[in-house]
Amino acid sequence: MAKLKFVKRTSNKIGLPPGTLVHIGEKKIDKVRIRIIDYDDQQLTEKEVQNIEECFPFKDEPTVTWINIDGLHDVGLIEKIGTWFDIHPLVLEDIVHTGQRPKLHEFDDYLYIVLKMLYYDDTEAEVRDEQFSLILGKNYVITFQERVGDVFEPVRERIRSGKIRVRKRKADYLAYALIDAVVDNYFAVLEKLGEKIESSEEHLLNNPTPAKLQTIHSLKRVLISLRKSVWPLREVISSMERSETSLIDGSTAVYLKDVYDHAIQVIDTIESFRDFVSGMLDIYLSSLSNKMNEVMKVLTMIATIFIPLTFIAGVYGMNFAHMPELEWYWSYPVIWGIMIILVVGMLAYFKRKKWM
Repeated sequence: MAKLKFVKRTSNKIGLPPGTLVHIGEKKIDKVRIRIIDYDDQQLTEKEVQNIEECFPFKDEPTVTWINIDGLHDVGLIEKIGTWFDIHPLVLEDIVHTGQRPKLHEFDDYLYIVLKMLYYDDTEAEVRDEQFSLILGKNYVITFQERVGDVFEPVRERIRSGKIRVRKRKADYLAYALIDAVVDNYFAVLEKLGEKIESSEEHLLNNPTPAKLQTIHSLKRVLISLRKSVWPLREVISSMERSETSLIDGSTAVYLKDVYDHAIQVIDTIESFRDFVSGMLDIYLSSLSNKMNEVMKVLTMIATIFIPLTFIAGVYGMNFAHMPELEWYWSYPVIWGIMIILVVGMLAYFKRKKWM
């Protein structure tokens, strides 16, 4: 069903000192892509650069700069960013280690935020996840993604249009907009997952098979992973909302409250889905039990019908010399008549009792 994983391989990091950059996770693209969007309410610059050094002059510009890195396997590039923007080595270590839970670390000059970006792959009918790291500075936002392709195109369009408040606000509003896009996409993923759960429940009621049981277990595993990815999110957003850092303006905290409400809705939806899937497992077991009961009922009726017939056949199969019925002319049809009457009588009794 899904490729969400509970644990990332970390064996190649054992014994190394804290802050050592080792990429842990799947290499999802061959070449790192670097994109820059620099803007204020008057101008916009958007470009893709080949060298990370081209991003460095934007650090001290008064405009808002969004630097997006697609691909985390080039630890040398990540290290250069950390050196120039004075990012703590442990933060850089977390960026290249894709097994992080959603969290917020607050420093004097920047905030470090980790989220899980979720996708629903329609081709494979699978939920896929990706670690999304965000660094919010005074006038810049640096984002790190595992691969090319994200949920931020609507945010880019809003920046390009120049008619929305994002161009008139500081970097903290851009960070909010990106987090809001990630959370809003959860609803799209959950909608697809809900359709799959509904379809599976329908098929389960009509035809409970071992394949359906496998689907139920896959759905349970996906929902556990989703809960693990989303549950800490409310703590992250709540911490941002309550933070006293100068990097987050008071007016932006109002929008963060809205994102917090959305995160709670996502968590509630996931919990509801978990209840539905648990109920589906009960339905599957009940359906199997009912099917078994039907089979046993049929077998019991057949056995009940044949018990007296077997008794009669057993008695007259003993071949004693002095059994008077053996020499009667009508013995054979009489015995058959008794057997038929017994069968018809028992069937009529079963039908009257509504056992068949």
